[in-house]
Amino acid sequence: MNPLSVGNSQSERTLRLSWPDGREQQLNHAELRRQCPCSQCRALRLRGLTPLVDDRVRLIELNPQGYGVQLVFSDGHQRGIYPWTYLAQLNA
Repeated sequence: MNPLSVGNSQSERTLRLSWPDGREQQLNHAELRRQCPCSQCRALRLRGLTPLVDDRVRLIELNPQGYGVQLVFSDGHQRGIYPWTYLAQLNA
């Protein structure tokens, strides 16, 4: 399921998604960075660790990938492609 719209607020540091079922979702930039699905970040979480992320990190670029979106963060991290289904289940 793809969102109907995607918005990124730098001032609020949130990614906003509007879903076809009417649900509106706001995801915090720092929490999105902590939940990055790239292999490196997943490996940390599987070991019970959380990637160290400054709460001031911002989402600076969104690159659509069809099944999801690549998110580029102000700390330089850009390895994660976030599938739409993954984003839909986050409560960041």
